[in-house]
Amino acid sequence: MEKIKRVALKVDCDTFEGTREGIPTLLRLFKSKGIRATFFFTLGPDRSGMAIRRIFTQKGFLRKMLRSNAVSLYGPKTMLYGTLLPPPMIGERLGAVIRSVEEAGHEVGVHGWDHVKWHDRLDHLTEYEIASDYKKAHDVFKNIFGKPAKASAAPGWHATPASLKVQGKFDLTYASDTRGGSPFFPMTEGEVFNFLQIPTTLPTLDEMLADPDTKTQEKLIGFYRDAVVGTEVHTIHTEVEGMRYAPFFEKLLEAWKNEGVSFLQLQEWAEENLQHKEKIPCRELIRKTIPNRGGLVSSTPEI
Repeated sequence: MEKIKRVALKVDCDTFEGTREGIPTLLRLFKSKGIRATFFFTLGPDRSGMAIRRIFTQKGFLRKMLRSNAVSLYGPKTMLYGTLLPPPMIGERLGAVIRSVEEAGHEVGVHGWDHVKWHDRLDHLTEYEIASDYKKAHDVFKNIFGKPAKASAAPGWHATPASLKVQGKFDLTYASDTRGGSPFFPMTEGEVFNFLQIPTTLPTLDEMLADPDTKTQEKLIGFYRDAVVGTEVHTIHTEVEGMRYAPFFEKLLEAWKNEGVSFLQLQEWAEENLQHKEKIPCRELIRKTIPNRGGLVSSTPEI
């Protein structure tokens, strides 16, 4: 019997411009294709311009930026927020746009408060500091949607024992903080947390744009078409697939549909796994490099 091919689309909203411009584009596209996705929102200040420090702190970051032409991906204004331009407050200013995602039938969750701060400084933050920012994001989410978030996705796929402990104090069904492999229960220092971890399994488009073996759209679509071998989680970004690469993303969705790929939300994938809770493994987290991405991401030793 041929294996069922499915993709859960995880939409990370990292920046002010991506939230404002990319969300409406993606909502129109998903409506036209009959697709429901899962969106995670950054809800505090957009300080994207501060990410330039990664050139000095993350091996491979500059090479990845140059290969993926990051300035054209994110736009000059985004690259200046938090440096030459004041950081706009995303949740405060774009509540109506964010709310429109759930109104269109998509799943919603928390991505974070200050994306750059979490991505770049998580290892140096105390549990109290992590909890403070994480709570602020959840408070704004509740103000926008009138209910608490049941799902979370860490910026940059960065998680630590301290961040897991903070997440464990919230009533989450699942989090999507890691790369590679099947869903699992995270554990650290002997403690097993009761929220599921659902890893991203496919490379992101910005990673593949930095790959010298996929220089054309045809090769990119061919790669993604062949990469779906079961149920996959694919992270996209409003700043990329919702803006400059929206036409490409539409072609990719059509290619997947032509291959018989169906789409589901992360909540559905979580519920399917939790029906057989006793079979879900418990795993420690590690940090590792992955192709075409600067710095480290959270994963597990089993991958």
